[in-house]
Amino acid sequence: SLANSDIELNLSTVHIGRISISMPCIKTVLSCFFFLGFATVQVQARAVERRGALRATNSSAEAAAAFRHEVRAAAEEALGCGEPVSAEYLKDIKVLLLPMYSTMPKNSYGRLERRSLRYLAYRYFHQKSALVVRGFEPVRPVNESHWGAAEILSEQLPAYVESVLESAHAQEHGFDLHDATQMVATLDRLIFDSESALLERIYGLQHKPSNRPLSEAGLKQVLEAYMALWMAGDDILPLLNRPRSLEQVFPHWQQVISFAHGQISALNFERIHKPEARSNGNNVLSSRYSFEDAHKVVGGITRSFASFWESECQMMKEKLVSADKHRTGRVPLSKFYGKTLNDAEWRFGESESYLRDLGALDETSWLGKQVIIPNYIQGVSNCIVSASHYSICCINECESIMREIESAVGRPMAEPSDLFAIVGNMTAMASLDDEFPVKLSSSLVKQLESIAAANGAEVPIHGRLFSQWLHYVFPHDCAFPHKSGTASQLSPNQYGDGYLAEEDDMAAHTKEEVHEASVDKEELHWMSQWSEEEELIASYEGLLSTNSGWKQFVRIACLLLFMGAVVFGAVGFGKKGAEKECLLPSFNGKAHYV
Repeated sequence: SLANSDIELNLSTVHIGRISISMPCIKTVLSCFFFLGFATVQVQARAVERRGALRATNSSAEAAAAFRHEVRAAAEEALGCGEPVSAEYLKDIKVLLLPMYSTMPKNSYGRLERRSLRYLAYRYFHQKSALVVRGFEPVRPVNESHWGAAEILSEQLPAYVESVLESAHAQEHGFDLHDATQMVATLDRLIFDSESALLERIYGLQHKPSNRPLSEAGLKQVLEAYMALWMAGDDILPLLNRPRSLEQVFPHWQQVISFAHGQISALNFERIHKPEARSNGNNVLSSRYSFEDAHKVVGGITRSFASFWESECQMMKEKLVSADKHRTGRVPLSKFYGKTLNDAEWRFGESESYLRDLGALDETSWLGKQVIIPNYIQGVSNCIVSASHYSICCINECESIMREIESAVGRPMAEPSDLFAIVGNMTAMASLDDEFPVKLSSSLVKQLESIAAANGAEVPIHGRLFSQWLHYVFPHDCAFPHKSGTASQLSPNQYGDGYLAEEDDMAAHTKEEVHEASVDKEELHWMSQWSEEEELIASYEGLLSTNSGWKQFVRIACLLLFMGAVVFGAVGFGKKGAEKECLLPSFNGKAHYV
């Protein structure tokens, strides 16, 4: 697995990993700053190129201030105050957000709270490009009154973007769908703008002036260096001019390069069919490419690379699923390491401690330690690109399942019978060639009914317990949702030297293999990891209080009926015979908002 998250702060130019942040070109009017809530800002016109370097700074505080300006510039563009953002682009964002937004709990003003806004942005990029924006992960703790503390410059990104929106809507008690759309557009613009820094660096390394158009061969040369640095960081610099060495370092390097070259073909196609998309000075038949053209190409690479790389993710999944005979979504650690030692598989080499920290290790079964397949596949160790602002990881196949549920339910809570009907008509996939209908066992039915019983007969669909239930229904597609703070998002570089297992340790685990072929699935106690502690992704306070009132009413009614039965002699104490009880389903779990 390739991942890089090095952080460097240079006071003349801010470099966060492989991304440097430049001062924006101020293209707005004072009224736009008023709209954004920055009425007190003194606007000083500066002729700075859009992709120019950040002016020299003398302190980290000044660097942070410059970064805030960059975020504001991106927000201004998304809000229509700077370079125009097409209505079609914003509409596409809104269409993808709508099913999620409709099912998110709202406050008393019908708006989203901060955490919900983060959650929507996180899931949008995960669905669209398998891109995980740093600082927006659902596991990141954020309390209700603050955006959350930031330790490094790149982690301040979410707070700055959100504060821009909050300043414009401070009196509106939350955020609506339009705000969520602007949030996503702002982040998308920031990611796109940040890529120009690496591109400029490669132009410099290859002694290519950025103001001079390139031939197609020259652009291909730039893209080859870009892909290597983008995927592996500065460690790959000594090998940039050694193609055979790159083939040894990167799996499927020639296919990666062909993919990058294909983005040039896509640009050429767009030039022919959308003349308005051409850069200035380039006609429809031009074989010359400006820096803006190259920037557009690398933007397309970021947005579509996960789809290209997904075949690798599916290959990993198929190898693990083939060892999961009972379709529990788990593979014994002995078999996991056996793939490496016996099958010469280069992928499955993470250490036991690293798997545990990733949340990919189940240690509750009598079978011993098991690797949770979807948690492993979606883990950060399998993210092929790890930049400072984002990572590109394997596609989360549970997102399509959740989207179908959200579209059908259309509100924050659902009755178990509705969820049974929706999920019961779905199919699960062990692999691309192995699709089978979902089977809801009696234990799964009881678990969902128990969740509903604790919440007034309905299930909060954006809670940990429902996600946990989905994991056991779709064990190969939906990750097991750990409680907050129990799993980390550390890349291999961040984790350190111990992320790879020693060969002796792997060999020792393979000797502990348990033969469970003759054991029935239920005898495996395959849901042993189930936890009854609820965690809600957003506040359900208004919805759950109504349900709690209903439960209280039922309890009082039952008590009155019981007392009446005692008075009239319908109930005899110490008598034998069948007795009817008026009881609510028990649920001993804890619930809290995180």
